[in-house]
Amino acid sequence: MDGELVPWGEARVHVLSHALHYGTAVLEGTRAYETARGPAVFRLDDHLRRLMASARIIGLAMPYPVEELREATLRTVAANGRPSCYIRHLAHRGYGEMGIAARGCPTSVSIATWEWGALLGSGVRLMTSSWRRNDQTVVPTAAKATGPYLNSVLAKQEALDAGYDEAVLLNAAGYVSECTGANLFVVRDGVLATPPDSAGALAGLTQDTVERLAADLGLPAVRRELMRSDLYAADEVFLCGTAAGIVHVSSVDRRELGEGPGPVTARLSDAYDAVVHGRDDRYQHWLTPVAA
Repeated sequence: MDGELVPWGEARVHVLSHALHYGTAVLEGTRAYETARGPAVFRLDDHLRRLMASARIIGLAMPYPVEELREATLRTVAANGRPSCYIRHLAHRGYGEMGIAARGCPTSVSIATWEWGALLGSGVRLMTSSWRRNDQTVVPTAAKATGPYLNSVLAKQEALDAGYDEAVLLNAAGYVSECTGANLFVVRDGVLATPPDSAGALAGLTQDTVERLAADLGLPAVRRELMRSDLYAADEVFLCGTAAGIVHVSSVDRRELGEGPGPVTARLSDAYDAVVHGRDDRYQHWLTPVAA
């Protein structure tokens, strides 16, 4: 927290922190994986650059450059001694004064790690949420900010209450955007398609990883607008994200898509697993080793 290692139970913020009241914070979810060379963080610099970009978008001054954040991340992972873990970066407006303007509120930066399995199990039962994805003309959807995540929380609660595993959100125009914490791909006739950023979807780093792996596997992939009916007519649907990994969708709004992953999803999932665990030397540049 703010440059110092702090015991878990002492990692606290003031009850009048601006971010707690107004959602003025940006975050990143990153993972360290166990490899033959020891723990390594996957695409760490890409995550940190996106954190900095998100902060600029919402006007949050960052007190540390990427180089210091990288060092602090590796230091925190090493101090906790886990061979693999989830990493949460958070930069938020702290306590200084109350009120929306918050001119006197300093930026506080924290990095936490913990053991966290895959966010979703295999065979996700997906539903279309009645909530619409945040409109980017009202909320900057390009920023991974905490305030807009209320949109995801409401959709996730709705899905769980209805007996599903996850929700997909449509944007105001009725096009597919993304799920509550993951990007979405459909596969039809061997071609992968995923919604563009303009649909309100976050530009996901796992989404980008999937597209690059697909290209190396000779699988065509495009970003285009998707209708709800495209999900129903797909040969395969899968979700991807740092917390979720790559997981296949078994049904959408009770339209069955198959209990097991389809051939394209399976190939990409295997390739992704090899990359993050350092078994594919072509992608070693995506792994930042954690010092002992």
